[in-house]
Amino acid sequence: MSENARPFIISTDTTADLPEDFVKENKLTLHRLHYIVDGITYGDDCELDIKDFFDRMRNGATVSTFATNPDKSKEIFRKQLSDGYDILHIAFSSGLSSAYSNSVMAAKEVLPDFPGARIEVIDSLCASGGQGLYVWYALQLQKQGKSFDEVLNWLKENKLHLCHSFTVDDLAYLHRGGRISKTVKIFGTLLNVKPVLHVDNEGKLVPVTNVRGRKKSLIGLVDQMEAHIGNFRPEDKNAMIIITHGDCIDDAEFVKEKVKERFGYTNFMISQLSPTIGSHAGPGTIALFYLGNER
Repeated sequence: MSENARPFIISTDTTADLPEDFVKENKLTLHRLHYIVDGITYGDDCELDIKDFFDRMRNGATVSTFATNPDKSKEIFRKQLSDGYDILHIAFSSGLSSAYSNSVMAAKEVLPDFPGARIEVIDSLCASGGQGLYVWYALQLQKQGKSFDEVLNWLKENKLHLCHSFTVDDLAYLHRGGRISKTVKIFGTLLNVKPVLHVDNEGKLVPVTNVRGRKKSLIGLVDQMEAHIGNFRPEDKNAMIIITHGDCIDDAEFVKEKVKERFGYTNFMISQLSPTIGSHAGPGTIALFYLGNER
């Protein structure tokens, strides 16, 4: 860092699905996306216990979501700039939410009041633990003493190497979100078909393949990892692998063990889906994230 460079903060959205202890340890600022359960809005001072949230979904609660509040983001940015920091904000995929555009809007409105300060808002094109892993790498580089621009350039160069693989246990939630048709939902449920999906280069959630049965779908996530990890398979077996889940920790542990067996990795972060992601994917969702050759 040059003598005149301002210190910088890395921030992100709640959709990064990072564990609470990790957020606290790294003093990570989160811009909150909101969710509505049976007419009540949550996401700021009022939060549902995550298990309660998924139980309500299982019992048929009406759930919807909306993006970050630009006024709240302006408030956060203004405070951090006032404290003397530049800001590198890693936003939820523009292919899935308006959170990125809202953060860009907030930054543009705040910056004129702070000549010489910087806010860079990165469209992660990632969701859930993919976004979380993107943040994790940015924080590691910052801890190594890399400058604002060095971290920013790494993020730009490696964005499309953040690989995502998802599977869901109940097709009803994907149907509600418009990801699959009613016919696919009905016949998929009858035949016990489980989709394996990923987030593509446009940051959108798209299906990759279908398998019969839950166990095969979980192994399918690891098969997708085999296909996409390519030349990015690190020699360092401590490279971070993130697994997120919708209130199904045993399945997350199963996927972890399969990844360890097949690739030898030892460094894992397992966390719950946030309500924003969980609202669209549903309880029983499992997602696997890693740095790979291609998405």
